Amino acid sequence: MFKLNEVEKSWAFYDWANSAYTMTVTSTIMPLYFKSTFINSGGSAALSTAYWGYANSIATLIIALLAPILGTIADYRGFKKKFFTVFFVLGFIMTSTLAFIPESYWSILLGCYILTALGFSGANIFYDAFLVDVTTKDRMDKVSTYGYAIGYIGSTIPFIICMAIVILAQINKIPVSVAVACKISFILTAIWWGIFTIPMFKRVKQVHGIDKETHIIRNSFVRLYKTFKNIKKHKKLFMFLLAYFFYIDGVSTIIKMATSYGADLGVSSSNLLIILLVTQFVAFPSAILYGKLAEKFKALTMLYVGIIIYTIICIYAYFLNSTLDFWILAMLVGSSQGGVQALSRSYFAKIVPKNNANEFFGFYNIFGKFAAIMGPALLGFITQMTGKTNYGVFSIILLFIIGGILLRRVPKEV
Repeated sequence: MFKLNEVEKSWAFYDWANSAYTMTVTSTIMPLYFKSTFINSGGSAALSTAYWGYANSIATLIIALLAPILGTIADYRGFKKKFFTVFFVLGFIMTSTLAFIPESYWSILLGCYILTALGFSGANIFYDAFLVDVTTKDRMDKVSTYGYAIGYIGSTIPFIICMAIVILAQINKIPVSVAVACKISFILTAIWWGIFTIPMFKRVKQVHGIDKETHIIRNSFVRLYKTFKNIKKHKKLFMFLLAYFFYIDGVSTIIKMATSYGADLGVSSSNLLIILLVTQFVAFPSAILYGKLAEKFKALTMLYVGIIIYTIICIYAYFLNSTLDFWILAMLVGSSQGGVQALSRSYFAKIVPKNNANEFFGFYNIFGKFAAIMGPALLGFITQMTGKTNYGVFSIILLFIIGGILLRRVPKEV
């Protein structure tokens, strides 16, 4: 039986901590709350979906521009944890701040959300890069998938509490409005994120890195330039990143936009929350299964499987017209989202030079983040132009097709 040591568990537990943000703020309560405040201010449902897509694109553009240089600087010993801390604190504080913005100020709410996403995504750059410090190459697939798996379970606990508060407010069983219930959820999410990040701070340390030198920032830019200049020496890395750029864009877009899409289809808020909760329970064993199957069939094979499933999801989403259809779609998403993300992370960790892990994970994140700009923006644009969200979701299929084709040029064995 596969067991994690204390350092591996402490690292993986950050997935348990920050997944509460992903579930409550990125995927469910926050997009529903924003849509409600936007519509109450006189906007349309379709336009709110478009603006939500644009906000996600802006947040990912900022972190994409910062990621490579921050990652390069963080390769110096002692910097990785510091950068992780700065972005974690930003995400933690701004998530709490969401609760104190007046309901009618939808533009400020959206701006604050962008800052929470910046903190969340920035911390993840360094969290992902710590994988090379906490385990060995032969254990990376399983440690990475274990992190995603417990993240799904960890996210459900605060989410169930938050969902109960929102639903009880909807049916007038507690003396608060739905808006106030949503705000309480944001505070609870921040508290959960903060408390369960403590093991990461206590036990995870940077092992691999470059010795400190003078002119760190200037030399970091020089190293970054040399990496671009000598790109042929890292051909397999950048070919994988190019494939990752496309297919992870599709995955991220569907995760971020699913709630808005379901709401546009007429699925009730309570049904959406229940469906997305069940999706987490499906995702937990599915992520573990992807890790076990990767051991037998290799990670790349399982990435192909995930891409095929997501292609089917895009096609099926085009024809959605009922709550049952959305249930089926959500279960398909739950079957593969964690596996694809976890195996992408572990595959990349196995092929990067360990002493330059942050630099290369900076590239990993810039490709992922720039990709995450394109997907929501594409979905938002198509939705705004056609007035139909299903057209926007269907357009994402192109990203999976291109990603799958490029993945064929990545080395088969690692």
